Amino acid sequence: MNLLSAKNLSHTFEYELFSDVSLDLQAKESIAIIGMSGSGKSTLLNILSTLLTPNSGSVSLFGEDTSSMSKKRLAQIKRDELGLVFQSHYLFKGFSAMENLEVSAILSKKDIDDELLKRLKIYESMNQKVTELSGGQQQRVSIARVLTKQPRILFVDEPTGNLDKETAKEVMNILFEYIEQMNSGMILVTHDEELAHKCHKVFRLQNRELKELK
Repeated sequence: MNLLSAKNLSHTFEYELFSDVSLDLQAKESIAIIGMSGSGKSTLLNILSTLLTPNSGSVSLFGEDTSSMSKKRLAQIKRDELGLVFQSHYLFKGFSAMENLEVSAILSKKDIDDELLKRLKIYESMNQKVTELSGGQQQRVSIARVLTKQPRILFVDEPTGNLDKETAKEVMNILFEYIEQMNSGMILVTHDEELAHKCHKVFRLQNRELKELK
């Protein structure tokens, strides 16, 4: 099943970042996008996740062109179907870790999975304020919050940047298992080529082009 289809995307800020970029994401599929800093990887991820509108080209989610969706329909898809894990955690700073997850659970009408919290090694820290947690703990809370709502597509930008190697490996195992079990898909932006090649497909964004490596 096709989850996402991007056709002929182009985008420019002060200079052209990329041109004529196309890709498709299927259910149970993971795609990694690698490239040098400034190549436009995060911008492309923002476009694919509907946070940014491309200068030209189109993005379809679950068979619907996002440019023709009503604001209400697009907001509903963002809330219920898309999960965004970025380097900035965007957690509610005045809340505890558990309260951050409870917001996600209430909005999505889903349950918080204690086993997930244990695997992420944050179960014992859930009553602490977000500001009392380390950067790595905050990153794992952010991942737990996203997975709690059970999205159909994960958009993930450098998810292991604040994590030690062992924890990073377990976090990625959780994400790969999630898309397999939930019939979801994942688009990952990373500098880590070893991690990238664990995905089903690998693309490099270079010289304004997206080239498939795997």
